[in-house]
Parts: sequence; C-alpha cells; structure tokens
Amino acid sequence: MESAAIVVAAVVGVTGTLLAPVLAQRSTARTQRAEFERQQQAAHAQWEREQQRAELITRRTCYIEANAANRRYRIQLMNYLWHVRRDEITDAIKAELEAARQSHHSAFAEVQMVAAPAVLAELDEMAKALSEAYRRTKCLEEGTPDPDDSFEVIEAYLQWIWDRWKEMRAVMRTDLGVHNSLADPPSTGAL
Repeated sequence: MESAAIVVAAVVGVTGTLLAPVLAQRSTARTQRAEFERQQQAAHAQWEREQQRAELITRRTCYIEANAANRRYRIQLMNYLWHVRRDEITDAIKAELEAARQSHHSAFAEVQMVAAPAVLAELDEMAKALSEAYRRTKCLEEGTPDPDDSFEVIEAYLQWIWDRWKEMRAVMRTDLGVHNSLADPPSTGAL
C-alpha cells in the first residue's frame, strides 16, 4: 500500500510539474487578453472623445460662418433698401447685395450638413425671412411693392429679422454649450 501511495504521489507530483507551466501560460494569456481589452476600450473611448470634439469644432466653425453671413446679408439688405428709397441703385450696390446673398447661401448650405435640429430650424426660419426681405425690397425697387408695403414696413421687417437673429444666435450658443449671462448689446437698428 505504501508503494501505491508513493506511486500516486509521484504521478501527482510529475503531473503537477508538467501542468504548472501550461496553467501558468493560460493564466498569463487570460491576464494579457483582459489587459488588451481594457486598452481597446480606453482607445475607443479616447477616439469617441476626439470625434465629439472634432464635431463640436466643425459645428462651431459653421455656426460662426452662418452667423456672420446672416448678419452681413441683413445689413446689405438694409443698405440696399436705403438706396432704393433714395433712388440711388448702382451696379456696385447691386453687386454688394448679391455678394452678401451668395455668401449667405454658401454658409447656409454648409451649416445644414452639421447643425443640430434646433439650430437648423432657426436657420431655416432666418433664411426664409431674409429671402422674403430680399423679394419685398426688390419689388419695392421695381415699383411693384406688395399691398401695404413701403420703405417703413420693410425696414420694420428687417428690424424684426434682427430680433430673430438674436434668437437664432442664442440657440446656436446653447448647442455649443455656451451658457453665460452676458447681455446682448443694445440694438442699433442698422446693424
């Protein structure tokens, strides 16, 4: 019996000696696989943060361009309206308005691809309002104004667009995460 116990002990000892490297290797492989998965998750999380940052930068850039183009187009419409009133329309004045209009169209087309839904809704309304102001101003220039339209009525409409522009700008700022309580500068009418 003692010899059987010695043989069993020897077999267990040899088996343990032979299996130890295999078990250690499996344990090491499991640890390495877990570490690799953690590294992959960390890399993926970093990639997602970088993507979100890049998207934010792109939106911010497009919002700035759209904001500037809207403002410039409105200012040019106001200037053009004043020239219509004085009957002083020249090719240069027409070209300035058309350049602002084309700049607005380009900025609007670009921002449509990246804008958040709330911002896009505001931009759509602004584009419609500016288009309507352009149409009404051109009709006034051609001597075929809408019923009850006049210089003063269109000027008031352009002022309303200024107020709408402030609302649009606020929605853009909210989408970009800009939350401060700085007061808007007072309206000067022609800006």
